[in-house]
Order: sequence, then C-alpha cells, then structure tokens
Amino acid sequence: MSAIHTESSKSSLDGLKWVITVLLLVAIIAGNYIYGESVHIIARILICLVLAALAIFSAAMTEKGKTFIEFATDARSEVRKVVWPTRQETVQTTLIILAVSTIVGLILWGLDGIFVRVIEYITTAI
Repeated sequence: MSAIHTESSKSSLDGLKWVITVLLLVAIIAGNYIYGESVHIIARILICLVLAALAIFSAAMTEKGKTFIEFATDARSEVRKVVWPTRQETVQTTLIILAVSTIVGLILWGLDGIFVRVIEYITTAI
C-alpha cells in the first residue's frame, strides 16, 4: 500500500516539476517579448540563460528527465566505442561509391534508351 502512495507522490511531484519547467520556458518567451526593447540585450540574454538553466534542471529532476540523462550518458559511451575510419579509408570508400553509382547510372540510362526505342518501334509499327 505504501508503494502505491510513494509512486503517486512521485508522479505528483513530477507533475509539479514539469509545470515549473513550462512556466520557466513561458517566462523566457513572455519576458523577451515584453521587455524586448526596454532591457539591454546582454541582460536579456543572461536572464534567458539563467531561466533556461533552471528549466533544464527542473526537467532533469523528473523521472523522464533522469531516464533521458541516463540514455544520453549511455549513448555517449557507445559513441566513444566506435572505431572511426581513417581519412584514407573514407576517401577510398567515397570514390568506390561514386564509381559504382556512376556505372549503375550509365547502365540504367542505357536500358532506358533501349526501352524507349523498343516501345517507339512497337507503337509506330502497329
């Protein structure tokens, strides 16, 4: 029974955190619109950055935010495991792809020309 109560309290706190996040983002947009001309640009940028950092922090404290941060951390560690090709390998692979694409394109162009001639011959002969 207490597990259900704990889960519902977490979800209600998550809801509150999401409301705070949305309100901070709305404050950024509204404040920038309302005080666009009267406040110096540097001050507006700093205020927007602080509010955006607070919004990100608030979103990161939710269950979905924690899940996203864990996913991003795992993705970064997986990207570090990738063995990237050397410049020479990349150039060679690119040239092979260009050559094969050109050859296939020429073959399709030739087949198209043959089919056009055959259909032209059939339609004029009938």
